[in-house]
Amino acid sequence: MALDEARVRELARSYTDAWCSHDPAGVASHYVPGGTIAVNGGEPTEAAEIARSFISAFPDIEVVMDEVVFKGETVEYHWTFTGTNTGPGGTGNRVRISGFEEWTIGDDGLVVRSQGRYDQDDYDRQLGQAADSQSEEELE
Repeated sequence: MALDEARVRELARSYTDAWCSHDPAGVASHYVPGGTIAVNGGEPTEAAEIARSFISAFPDIEVVMDEVVFKGETVEYHWTFTGTNTGPGGTGNRVRISGFEEWTIGDDGLVVRSQGRYDQDDYDRQLGQAADSQSEEELE
């Protein structure tokens, strides 16, 4: 089945809005029931659990949709997120990281599974730096 590009772009826009609303259930509503995300080759985990984890770690998380790329029957949703790691056990450091999710879209137009990828080393480096050593310009 060919993907309806306009419908997928609307799904991506709405998905971005859901992340920015800080609502894990809203993020998960873009997936089929039980839909999963595997981050950087990790175990597939239910979308609501992944969203809850990031939103808890980064209560001020903001996600920007960079682009949507169609590759046959899959879609790449490219994003950049920024947030301050002030959740439980947080470092207080601000993080800005870009990555993408490779989506498999079901017949109902929702995400069945997502393979998320971002530069884990860069993410870890940003979390590990002293909060006052990073200027706002470096994050923009």
